[in-house]
Amino acid sequence: MHSHKFLDPLLQSGLKVEPKAELEAAIRGLIDEGGGWIDFAQFMSAALYDPKFGYYSSQNSQIGGSPLSGSDFVTAPELTPAFGRALGNSVAQALEESQTQEIWEFGPGTGELARQLLEHLGDKVKKYTLVDLSGELRARQAATLHAYKDKVNWVSELPPTMQGVLIGNEVLDALPVNILKRQSGNWFEQGVTYSVQGELNQFEWALRATALRPPTEDGFTGDYLTEIHPQGVAFIQTLVKKFTRGVFFFIDYGFPEREYYHPQRYMGTLMCHYRHTSDDNPLLLVGHKDITAHVNFTASALAAQEVGADVLGYTSQAHFLINSGVLDGLESVESMQRSQALKLINEHEMGELFKVLILGVGVSFDPLGSQSGDRMHTL
Repeated sequence: MHSHKFLDPLLQSGLKVEPKAELEAAIRGLIDEGGGWIDFAQFMSAALYDPKFGYYSSQNSQIGGSPLSGSDFVTAPELTPAFGRALGNSVAQALEESQTQEIWEFGPGTGELARQLLEHLGDKVKKYTLVDLSGELRARQAATLHAYKDKVNWVSELPPTMQGVLIGNEVLDALPVNILKRQSGNWFEQGVTYSVQGELNQFEWALRATALRPPTEDGFTGDYLTEIHPQGVAFIQTLVKKFTRGVFFFIDYGFPEREYYHPQRYMGTLMCHYRHTSDDNPLLLVGHKDITAHVNFTASALAAQEVGADVLGYTSQAHFLINSGVLDGLESVESMQRSQALKLINEHEMGELFKVLILGVGVSFDPLGSQSGDRMHTL
């Protein structure tokens, strides 16, 4: 769960953060190659995924419960094992319906969710594959999953064909996005350039005319800033095409299209996370901060359908987890554990902002997690 305390990290008194000089130089090189401008997707991709210096390639411990650990945010599996147990009940159904025994987890973080699922599912899972670009996180995952080392393996490239259950918990929000800006009735793409001020190089926003548009402009009247998700669409379609049979669970914060591009959401959804604080300026502390954008679940669902997947369910995280049994046995655990589990489903915390999209490839059934409160009609 990403913190929503807003604070420009650079304004914290006494905070000393050394710039990632190599990463910033690499991005300036991209800008020079691009004629003085790159789109934001290129910038975000380099800032997060540069193989040597990007945020997810670094030695930082990004995920954890406290800034004292050097972490920047916490995700649901680190809050409580109740998340993995509930998700595990839905995954068990998906494994049975797809007649598979394999799980693929993208962006597996510390490995805690994998540990919870492997513990809960036992012999139902014969193979658990983690797809991760981070060397530091991979070492943490291996330590967390040592007891299951005979089932677990890692890949950085996908095989030609896949099957089983795919899990993406807070993965789609970290895929690079393009930024569109409507100004005085005209649309521009907002990208990144840099200026040289003495010995300092500073990244700056820069606009270019574009033919790109958001999926809808209903009700737009004034200036408007938003994101589009071509890389997210391509990611989902690549996965669907590779899977011969399987079920996908995407768990993330976001909206259906009509809410994403609502006239009142004119500032976009881009957000950065650093030491459990949030800010909306990805051009500062490059490589030190996580950069995210909310998910357009309508675009995700349509992308999957276009290449042959079925949308099996779409609901809030609260409904999904309650349907999947997250409350079972909670009355017998200590109050701290209970309150952590309730954060997952409380409307003002993670329960409503986070959604779950369930896709099927070559398999169709009524998912446990969306049997009550399904919102496919809103996509």
